[in-house]
Amino acid sequence: MPALVTALIVFGVAVALAYRAASLRQWLLVFGATLVLLATRVHGFALLIVLLAAGGWLALAALGVPSNRRRFVTGPALALLRRALPKISQTEREALEAGTVWWDAELFSGQPRWQRLLGLPAPRLSAAEQAFLDGPVERLCRMVDDWQVNQELRDLPADVWQFLRREGFFGIIIPTAYGGLGFSPLAHSQIVMKISTRCGTAAVTVMVPNSLGPAELLLRSGTEAQKQHYLPRLARGEEIPCFALTNPHAGSDAASIPDSGVVCRGEHAGERVLGMRVTFDKRYITLAPVATLVGLAFRLRDPDGLLGADPEVGITLALLPATHPGVEIGRRHWPAGQAFQNGPVRGTDVFIPMSMVIGGQERCGQGWRMLMNCLAAGRSISLPATATGALKFVARTTGAYARIRTQFKLPIGRMEGVEEPLARIAADAYAVDAARTVTACVLAADEEPSVLSALLKYQATERMRRAIDDALDVHGGRGVICGPTNYLFSAYQSVPVAITVEGANILTRTLIVFGQGAIRCHPWLLKEIEAAQVSDETAALAAFDAAFAGHVRHAAMLFARALVLSLTGARFTRAPVHGATARWFRQIDRASAAFALVAEVALLVLGGALKRREKISGRFADVLGELYLASCALKRYEDDGRPGADRPLVDAVCANALATIDARLDAVLANFPVPVLGRVLRLIVLPWGPHRPADDALGHALAALLLEPSPTRDRLTAGMDLSMDPDDVVGRLEHTLALVIQAEPIERRIHAAVRAGRLDADPDPGTAAVAAVAAGIIDAGEQALLAQTRAAVARVIAVDEFAAGELEALPRVGADDGGQPDLRDGTNA
Repeated sequence: MPALVTALIVFGVAVALAYRAASLRQWLLVFGATLVLLATRVHGFALLIVLLAAGGWLALAALGVPSNRRRFVTGPALALLRRALPKISQTEREALEAGTVWWDAELFSGQPRWQRLLGLPAPRLSAAEQAFLDGPVERLCRMVDDWQVNQELRDLPADVWQFLRREGFFGIIIPTAYGGLGFSPLAHSQIVMKISTRCGTAAVTVMVPNSLGPAELLLRSGTEAQKQHYLPRLARGEEIPCFALTNPHAGSDAASIPDSGVVCRGEHAGERVLGMRVTFDKRYITLAPVATLVGLAFRLRDPDGLLGADPEVGITLALLPATHPGVEIGRRHWPAGQAFQNGPVRGTDVFIPMSMVIGGQERCGQGWRMLMNCLAAGRSISLPATATGALKFVARTTGAYARIRTQFKLPIGRMEGVEEPLARIAADAYAVDAARTVTACVLAADEEPSVLSALLKYQATERMRRAIDDALDVHGGRGVICGPTNYLFSAYQSVPVAITVEGANILTRTLIVFGQGAIRCHPWLLKEIEAAQVSDETAALAAFDAAFAGHVRHAAMLFARALVLSLTGARFTRAPVHGATARWFRQIDRASAAFALVAEVALLVLGGALKRREKISGRFADVLGELYLASCALKRYEDDGRPGADRPLVDAVCANALATIDARLDAVLANFPVPVLGRVLRLIVLPWGPHRPADDALGHALAALLLEPSPTRDRLTAGMDLSMDPDDVVGRLEHTLALVIQAEPIERRIHAAVRAGRLDADPDPGTAAVAAVAAGIIDAGEQALLAQTRAAVARVIAVDEFAAGELEALPRVGADDGGQPDLRDGTNA
């Protein structure tokens, strides 16, 4: 038997065993039998190959004895890990331990178990939740006007504030036992999403008390007395909450807040009680100017040992009335021209009794863990909901406008240059909405996906930014002239807010998504790190040995899966479904294995230095994000019953995701710290080059979906506020789109008559229609329809104009005279 054939057999058996994640016993039996069989059939150089492989078999057998393995491998490896492992602070540990892992762990494993995703119940609202959307939410949307709120009032109208209180909008997540609505995460997301498509300020006002505010903290960590006192009042809107975390010197690095308190005794309500004296300086606090309750995060010290032996208690959370002595609510901020209430909160040596600590005295020092657990849930709902709303709104309005607006005698949506942004908008709207609903359903299943929440916030808001930019490109001048009929510019102005809050995107991508995900989602890495922290050497070595053995087996499996799936194009791996989308499940399997293998090697080579290699970490975050959104798109397609008309959407999402994944992995390997290793890995994971993105034909199909009414267009934009009133700016688009579609065949008959010489060409469409009636080409009813359509189109493409003095009459920021509103307070609340 030739040596090459022998080597291929040995390698093939090893790869097959690794691919199946065979146990040590299976390795020894199958590999050993293979070597014995080969040894009887080969000679010369081929026999040398068998003998070398036999040496590996003997080493494997020797290391199968735990005492040998611990002495020669895992013991030294544990010592090396302890020297290389960077010190993990308490706040870092709490962030790592916060929340749960779910589909992100499956993607990190390199062999996702699809049933875990596909078995998740499809998104469904209860009857009460749907009734709330159809009733109070719909009425709220009719009560607010974005231009009036942001430009004229710089606040919600007083009757809207009262409506929000009366209808329970501030108690969406509060259980009915405490007087709230007790709605599901999906309903919470749907409510915020719909409101955001009507008025961003109203959406933020509803969103904040229900996501990262004191209600969530009280539900998770508050004492029963605190819950009984505050939750009913919050649910009724008798209390308006805010939460003060960000300090001028601690933004995205919120764990480093310098706001500090010292445990001491002081006077409260006429008694001398144990508490703390706190100094704080907070900014960017949403609802602060109108808040009656202030949640506060600060670092607590106990130098006199009044709580225990440790003088550094840690981050602590308190809830105090806005009127509490020493609390100062500052003047309003004006974030990106948006009118939602936002401002600073300050205090110097404010005495706070222990009874105001959320969860009571025993929760002192646990604030960061409490915040991280809340963030895992809240960040999964709030900004993904508003970003999805923006994507749906942009898809609906821009598609309609691109069909209505003509240039060069052609609807601009039919120009290839315009088709490109329309296709991006459609694909992103589908993918982000799928991820939003899947994640909301995961929250309802009592998961708290901390990594996925950061990933989704980043992906949703970045795609929203791109879509709004694309929409403005399509609208041209119509999109940049501000006024009551400009339905895009307010969303464009607010983009930086979404990009910045709840963790600035640039740092979420480069530090959090992969940096946290690599440890939390890896099946063995966290176990190894935890073992290295154990002080008992015997227990530490036993725990590390078990984790290390599992890690080696996992790494071998990743190598084999990445190699086999990449070489075969994943054509022979099993998909969880049949039909046209099965190939996408297989390709995501391939991409997951490639991602997991490259990440594994990067962690091995770089170790703790990886978190400083932010460009590499950011590319890995992009890969994980694309894997998640593509997976959710496939899940959505199945949940929707595989509608054939939606196939272009899911095909485009998956094709573009795979192209981005391969491009990011290619960039990681091109910049690998060990160049030779990077080139070898590229041969393994990208032997045939990167996947191609959606082609022009698919982009054309996607753009066409936005240009006319259809069930697919309705599914894509479902849940947004949609008025059919021609006097409403969005209703006007829908009304005009229907007219344009009715008028197009009539116009084609007129153009055909001109080309045939039956009519003279006339640049005036009105007189051309009169001539067409006279020639019997169209009838009087059709002429009337053409005139109605022209008037409607003119109204859609018109931009706002202001008389002299009108713009000057709008409220001035900081004005305090002349009857102008002053942004320093929230008098309408």
